[in-house]
Amino acid sequence: MPRLIDYDVGRMSEKTITIDDVIVEAPIEATVVDPADWFDTPGPVELEIGCGKGGFLLARAQRRPELRLVGIEWANQFFRFAADRMARWGVTNVRIMRTDAGHFVKTQLASECLSALHVYHPDPWPKKRHHKRRLIQPPFVEAAVRALQTGARWAMQTDHDEYFEQIQTCLRGHPALMEVPYEDESYGAAGDGPGTNYELKYRRGGRIIHQIAFVKCG
Repeated sequence: MPRLIDYDVGRMSEKTITIDDVIVEAPIEATVVDPADWFDTPGPVELEIGCGKGGFLLARAQRRPELRLVGIEWANQFFRFAADRMARWGVTNVRIMRTDAGHFVKTQLASECLSALHVYHPDPWPKKRHHKRRLIQPPFVEAAVRALQTGARWAMQTDHDEYFEQIQTCLRGHPALMEVPYEDESYGAAGDGPGTNYELKYRRGGRIIHQIAFVKCG
């Protein structure tokens, strides 16, 4: 397979990492997994749903080497690009998986295994007849909260006004979630903004970006 090319600025790591070291196969049906098992060393595990080309994961992995980061991406081209990107940079604390994120979280993700959840610019499915396909629905929220540890943080970002209203309603209505400031220096999010292709494109176009964050209460 040809090497994928991007334009990261900086020096490549000298560590020998292959794309196969980064990719995690989707678990078989009826299997519950703890992502911590995918890493050679222990550490807090964070999950990004819809990691795209992996820009956020790469930046966060480099700044926070103590973290174990998992990215889920359904689009095959972006999934391969992100995994190859981590391999070229020699990043050892990231794993990338191609699967249906909603199904994975609801049926296969272990309880209280995540220290943070990142969901940036999920597909808004703007047509009303397609709203049922949106990720942020009460069953998903319930499953995501179950997967979060007490004190874990859930950060979300979208440019879609109407979808943001739905997101706010779903998350604010859950009794185990407490809203907190999105920018949080102690957490590190202020320095590790998503920086997705969508975000950069929409900010250049002057579009409003909605951000919201919660922590799971005990």
